[in-house]
This record gives sequence, C-alpha cells and structure tokens, in this order.
Amino acid sequence: MYYSATMLPVSAVCGGIYRAAIRTLRTRNIPLCRRLSSGDRVLAGLADADTIFALSSGLGRCGVAVVRISGSAATTALRCMVGVRNQLPLPRTALLRSITDPHSKEVLDRGLVLWFPAPHSFTGEDSVEFHIHGGPAVITAVLQALGSMPGMRPAEAGEFTRRAFHAGKLDLTEVEGLGDLIHAETEAQRRQALRQMSGELGHLYQDWSHRLKRTLAHVEAFIDFSEDELIEEGVLDQVDISVCDLKAEIEQHLKDERRGERLRSGVHVVIAGATNAGKSSLLNTLCQRPAAIVSPIAGTTRDVVETTLDIGGFPVLLSDTAGLRDSPDLVEQEGVRRAKERVQQADLTLLVVDSTILPSEVQEAPSFLLDHLKSILPSQDQPETGRCLLVLNKTDLLPEIQREKLNLGLRGVSGLPPVCLISCQTNEGLKDFLTVLQSSVKIMCGDPLSGAPTLTQARHRAHLQQCVAALAQYRQYRDSDLALAAEGVRLALTGLGRITGRVGAEEILDIIFKDFCIGK
Repeated sequence: MYYSATMLPVSAVCGGIYRAAIRTLRTRNIPLCRRLSSGDRVLAGLADADTIFALSSGLGRCGVAVVRISGSAATTALRCMVGVRNQLPLPRTALLRSITDPHSKEVLDRGLVLWFPAPHSFTGEDSVEFHIHGGPAVITAVLQALGSMPGMRPAEAGEFTRRAFHAGKLDLTEVEGLGDLIHAETEAQRRQALRQMSGELGHLYQDWSHRLKRTLAHVEAFIDFSEDELIEEGVLDQVDISVCDLKAEIEQHLKDERRGERLRSGVHVVIAGATNAGKSSLLNTLCQRPAAIVSPIAGTTRDVVETTLDIGGFPVLLSDTAGLRDSPDLVEQEGVRRAKERVQQADLTLLVVDSTILPSEVQEAPSFLLDHLKSILPSQDQPETGRCLLVLNKTDLLPEIQREKLNLGLRGVSGLPPVCLISCQTNEGLKDFLTVLQSSVKIMCGDPLSGAPTLTQARHRAHLQQCVAALAQYRQYRDSDLALAAEGVRLALTGLGRITGRVGAEEILDIIFKDFCIGK
C-alpha cells in the first residue's frame, strides 16, 4: 500500500518532528498542560504579569494627554478611579467622568474614559485609557495615583508593543513598522511604514514560512517512512521544485538595491569637490539656513557638516565635506580623508565645480571636466556615474551666452554624470537642479506604495541571506545525505521565523496533522 504526500500513518508523530516539538516546549519551561489553544494567542506567562501604565501621548504641555493602562488590574483602576462599581462601561465607548485619587477620593481631573476588554485591545489584555487635560500637574497626579495601586507599575520603553507581540497581535515586522511610523518625518517614510505596519511584509514572509513548513514536513516524512515504502517517489521531486522556487523568490526580493532601507534611514547625499567651489554655499542654499561657514579662504571647511532635508517627501542626509586638495596641514589632511571616505559611503554624490575655471570653448569643457574629476578624486574614489550629479556653480559670473552653450553642450556627454548649472548667489538654475536631485532620490528609494513590499531593516537582509544559503545546503546534500539537506530547510525556516518572530517545531506538527491527514 502506498501513501501520497497528503496521507501518512499516525506513527509519524513518533518521528524527528515530534521529538523536536517536545524539545521546543521543554526549553520554554512551559508545562504542556498550560499550553494555550491556537485561538488564544496570549502566552500563559502574561496572565501573571504586572499591570502597566504610561503616558502614551508624549511629554510636554498639550490640550489632551492619553494615559494607557494594560493588564489584569486595569479593571481595578477603572473601578477605583472612575467610580464604576457594578457594571463596566461599554467597550470602546468614550465616557466623560471625574478621575479621582483611589485613596483620598480627591478629584484629579475630568476627562474621557475608554474600556478595552481582552482580547480585543492593542495588547490583547484588559486595557483602559484616560484622556485627560495635558497640563504637567494633571498628568503627574494621575500617574502617581496609578502608581500607588497594588500590582501596577510604570511601563518600560516599548512594553505595550512587546505585550502586543507576545499576544500575537503583531509580528516583528509589524512592530518595526509601527516604530517607523512613529518616527516617520517625510511623506514617503509614512507611506512605507504604514504599509509595513499593515502586515504586507509580514504576510510575504509568512507565506514563505508556510511553504517551507510544508516542504520540511515532506522531507521529514520521507526520511522516517521511505524505507517502509510508504512514500511515493514524487514527494522529493515536489520538494526540489518548492526549494528552487523559494530560493529564486528570496534572491529576487534581495535584489532591491536597498531602496526600503534608504527610505527608512534617509538617502546619504555628499557634497564634494575642490576648495572654493561653493560646496558650503550649496549646503546653506539647500537647507535655507547658514549651516556651514562660508568664506573666500580656501579650506574653510575641515570636518563633515551634516543636516537632514525633506526632498519631495523623501528623507535626505546631506553632508558638506572638506575641499579635495593636497595640503601640508595635518588637520586639513584628515578632513580630506574623511571627505573621500564619505564619497565612498554615499548613495549620491554632488560634485561641485567652479564654472569660472572652465575653458571658454564649450567643446573643450567635457574633457576638461573629466580631467578635473580625476585630479581631485582618484579613480578608486570616484563614485559611479549613476550615483553622481555634476554641479557647475557660480554661473552668475559667466556671460549669458556661455551659460546657454554649456547648458546645451554638456547634455548627455558619455562618461560624464548628469550636469546641472546653478548659482548659489542668485539661485539661478536651483529649481531645475532640485528637480533632478528629487528624481535621483526617488529612483533610489522607489515608490513605497507600488510593487511588492521592500526590505526595510538590515536584520531582514541578513536573515534572508542566511535563508538562501540554507536552501543552497539542501541542494548540496539532497542526493548524498537527506538528513543534512533537511537541516538546510529547517535553518531556512528558522531564518524566516527570526524576521517575523513566529516559528516553532510544533507548527511542523500542525502540518503533519492537518495537511498529511494522519489517521485516515
């Protein structure tokens, strides 16, 4: 009698998968009798946790402040501080009530009260919110009153979100998306963070995890039962196809040119060039304030000057650097070394050139610029053409006819980066330059709302690279040692689980019971 990939004998639970699941439960120090059902995602340990409270609306004076309480004693706070005795308020319904000290019964404030019973709350626990007036004295009085109650303590940083994660309300990618949304400073960052917080990235990784679990279950079953001729030969062929497809999908996902990470942390744009080319003037023009000292003395800027900008909704970290030249001054030498280092690390380099040093004949300008770039930046330090903009500054000092000839003659020259003519003195050409700069930054970050969700964290990339290597291990040992090949699939599943925070050997057992229909 043969069993296909969808039917195995019940003895499968006695194989390596079952033993791995039991080991996992034991290492967690959670008795099997206390395991919660799959529908109750709150961990057993949370039932005994302290009730926490904190100001959730941020510090400082404001019209309304929100104090959040989460835990088993939240109902106690509601009864003692709001005067609710018998029947609790309707869930998620705002009530205007006096908030009192639980001991002296002094009225601390009058505000809105909301009740969120478990599990339908952010943390999955009983939760209460006090919407009070945002004066420091009111906030302090309410927090002190909560702290005086038994079983309640101030929350640690991120503890509400940690409890939401442990309750299965959020996976780690959604937690990171929530953090990014809170810290988003530009429109594009907000869009990307909101998309990640909604679970799109997590769902992608969960889909890959589910496919890997099925694959691992097939391999484990083949190892345990192939000698008894209970498994069809086609099972491993299906596994081969699945592993190959998954590896290709993850590799394609990794080929994103770090767009999501750039958008999250900001595009690193470095202003570089020779001394007195107008680099600091360009920095001040872009950030619209005197961020860097400007003087006619060559070598004024010795260190890196940084500022953050919002360019068309995309975050930019703009750095002004020391003028690139040979100098006997040790301090300036260090500044030049740092400037070259920043150029190597930059996502985009703005190479600033004093347009008054250009030859009067426009035909000679391209070769002159190429030689000029080589003179200030050795070939190994020069950025790629696609990661560079050539900015010809001080065009207000050129005759208008020469400006027009340069503008036409330097377009699309082979070997030269895109060229922009500007004057930081008169702002001439600045609008066109900003359009080109915004276009370059947008290409580097991509559209956060289109296509598949992109990587946003360096740790995601590291775990996915480990996952690809683990799947390659399966291919390496598939014909020689199937146990080692299965370990590769298991390592790949672990790598994905570390991204979302959801993986366990007991989930492989779920596949065995559900997908393989044991006992039929």
